[in-house]
Amino acid sequence: QVPLVESGGGLVQAGGSLRLSCAASESMFSFSSMGWYRQPPGKQRELVASITSGGSTNYADSVKGRFTISRGNAKNTVYLQMNSLKPEDTAVYYCNAVRISFINYWGQGTQVTVSS
Repeated sequence: QVPLVESGGGLVQAGGSLRLSCAASESMFSFSSMGWYRQPPGKQRELVASITSGGSTNYADSVKGRFTISRGNAKNTVYLQMNSLKPEDTAVYYCNAVRISFINYWGQGTQVTVSS
């Protein structure tokens, strides 16, 4: 098991910003990719953004232009900068890490609530 520790969630007004952090116990280069998923109330978990060990990024259409995923200098931390937040961004956000063997690891989740 690889612990993934998330932080940075909270309550923010529409139009505001939050930055989520995910720290892994191993270097990000131990994984083929890391990313963020979210699960809105009553809905399925969905991909928000991901970044590969090579630096390639992928975003859900709903967050393109508003969210940015990046790696920290320590190489074991991934950030999700969320700007222009909307009420529909309200969800529990989960950090995810995937090994080349396709084994998935998940964080415990952090709540993001955007008020209108």
